[in-house]
Amino acid sequence: MGNDKQAADAINQINVQMDSLIGDTSVPKNVRSAVTEAKVKLNESGDVIVRVSSAIYSLDAVSNDINLPAQARTVVWNILSMLESIKQ
Repeated sequence: MGNDKQAADAINQINVQMDSLIGDTSVPKNVRSAVTEAKVKLNESGDVIVRVSSAIYSLDAVSNDINLPAQARTVVWNILSMLESIKQ
C-alpha cells in the first residue's frame, strides 16, 4: 500500500469489520476468538507488515470453518483481502 496514512485508514476499516464479527452471536465462539486475537495483533505497536501478517495468520485458520455462517465468511474473506492489500 502506498503510505502510512492509507495503511492506517485500511486498518481502521478492518477494525470496524472485526468489531461487527466479534459482536455477532451467530458467529461461532472459536471464530470470534480468532478475530479478537487478530485484532489485538493488528493494533499492537511495531512494524505494520509484521502486525498484518500475524493478523492474517490468525484469521486464515478460521476462514474456512464449516460452522461459519455465509455472511460472516464473506466478511472474513473481505478482511483478509484488505490485510493482503496493506502488505503489498
